[in-house]
Amino acid sequence: MCENKDKKLNISCFAACFEQKGKHLNLWASAFKPPGKSFLHVGQSLRRNRRNIATGKSEQVNNLSTRSLKASQRQIINFKKRYTTMKRQPLSMLALASLLILSSCGQTAGVKTAGAQQTTGEIVASSETAIAQTESGKVGGFLQDGIYIYKGIPYAKAERFMPPQPADKWEGVRSSRMFGPTCPQAVRMGWGADEHAFAFHWDDGYPGEDCLRVNIWTPGLNDGKKRPVMVWLHGGGYAAGSGQELPSYDGFNLAKKGDAVVVTLNHRLNVLGFLDLSAYGDKYAKSGNAGLLDLVAALQWVNKNIAAFGGDAQNVTIFGQSGGGGKVSTLLATPSAKGLYHKAIVQSGSMLRTMDAKYSRRIGAAVMDELGLKASQIDELQKMPYERLLAAGEKAVAKVKAEVEKENGISTFIFGWAPTVDGDVLPAQPFDPQAPAQSKDVPVMIGTTLHEFTMSTYVPAFRTITKEKAVEFLKQRYGDRTDDFLAAFEKAYPGYRPKDLVDVDFVFRPGAVEQARLKAAQQGAPVYMYMFAWESPVLDGMFRSTHCMEIPFAFNNAVLHASMTGGGAEAQALAEKMSGAWLNFARTGNPNAEGLPQWDAYTEEGGATMFFNNRCEVKHHHDKELLEVVRAFPTRGF
Repeated sequence: MCENKDKKLNISCFAACFEQKGKHLNLWASAFKPPGKSFLHVGQSLRRNRRNIATGKSEQVNNLSTRSLKASQRQIINFKKRYTTMKRQPLSMLALASLLILSSCGQTAGVKTAGAQQTTGEIVASSETAIAQTESGKVGGFLQDGIYIYKGIPYAKAERFMPPQPADKWEGVRSSRMFGPTCPQAVRMGWGADEHAFAFHWDDGYPGEDCLRVNIWTPGLNDGKKRPVMVWLHGGGYAAGSGQELPSYDGFNLAKKGDAVVVTLNHRLNVLGFLDLSAYGDKYAKSGNAGLLDLVAALQWVNKNIAAFGGDAQNVTIFGQSGGGGKVSTLLATPSAKGLYHKAIVQSGSMLRTMDAKYSRRIGAAVMDELGLKASQIDELQKMPYERLLAAGEKAVAKVKAEVEKENGISTFIFGWAPTVDGDVLPAQPFDPQAPAQSKDVPVMIGTTLHEFTMSTYVPAFRTITKEKAVEFLKQRYGDRTDDFLAAFEKAYPGYRPKDLVDVDFVFRPGAVEQARLKAAQQGAPVYMYMFAWESPVLDGMFRSTHCMEIPFAFNNAVLHASMTGGGAEAQALAEKMSGAWLNFARTGNPNAEGLPQWDAYTEEGGATMFFNNRCEVKHHHDKELLEVVRAFPTRGF
């Protein structure tokens, strides 16, 4: 992917790739990073050299010298050596795929676009149309094909690191027809993956710290109806993303199909939302969970205002994918959010644990060290330029993570920007050792995609891999239990293709099954499981059922996001079924819908899982034996 016609590594491509991935995903770096360097450091070094050459500034070019360029080349050569030594580092290919795919929905290369057209229906926008009353004042949206649309409504305000406060009131009608600011975050770099930019079609919007905004799609205003409310939490981990970044997030079709109110939102991320400075006084006691408190504030706003938009404040579903699924998982254990939602959907984001305070506070201290500040200078962080603060934060995360790995001999999946178990905002780990008691009465739906970390997407050689080569690769991980793995794989996925051996997900699926098991063990509200197995035909099927692929189907946006799904009849037919299931679950807590076989709740004994494909079917513990083998070899980083 980053080689030229002479099969030499393209430094510009890798520089951008390393820099962007390193900013958010140093947690994946153990298999590839040069000793003492993070991906961020490598990428920045290469990018500086690339930039200096490209600008042609005489002083920079003269000073660059052969030494500097050769240093960059050596870094790339070292990377390539590590990339090709799979026998010595059996997880390196998995780490590479993980590094790339986790970014798909919020942390990878992207292109800034104007966004996709929502519908071809007539738009009515005037001073008398789509006016709604909120606690802060009136907002003016627009009407399109029977759906009232509002964008960029403030749901709260917040000083840097401080808990959110009610939004300021305004006079007159606030125009709310365009998306508001997104939380500042690392810039997408466009690391040579044109295919991914085409498929995902990102819209990064414009950044601003005053980013606490909601967007709403609703079929009616103040009409006495009590429609189910679906609040979407975007992906991108806790470091990136927004409520508008993918065409899939558009709520028009879901609202219209299900007579529902759809809400998306932005909140504080990365160093702005999750930098734990609690060791520096009561003023900063909740700084490590500021982003989580934003989500609570958004739900409080929905509770108080959604009736004006035709929604039922007593029938709210929170749903999210990847990092958004992690946010849903965490809200299920957040006391201040109790009663603000009534159902929950976790899509490829079963986060059982999050940051321990002992580690998040170490990161806070490391940030101060990086900036050369004393404890008495803590308030300097509130007025510091964001770019400087973020750079210090990323260095601090990498430093503390390396220290913790050395101390404990293991890595953790969530390390860095994430909610902190502080004993207050978040009293305990979300799903460890048990499901949270506070949400025992909340129905939950949990699922993953079949391929998630689609390695053949990012490692072209795997697209035509033979079974012999796949087995050779598997032996590096499973050793003398490889035959057990193959036998269990055949039982779980009969008639599989060789590349399935490297593409089928074993990263998100085990956590999702464990989360469902813990929820079912409460014997409270039901939990339902699904697996999205439909494969996109786009670009010769290179994406398969990758991370994020289910989102346009859940939103009934298979045609709107045709660059990802192809937009064909099969995709639209499945989108009708899936969005129907999501809507029924939001309305009643039961996902059974037209066109689907009977979908029973998940139990540890039954293990019912709905497979979404051209032919939907329910399977029972289809991969139980396979997961037993996989769990005996826990993936580094989880």
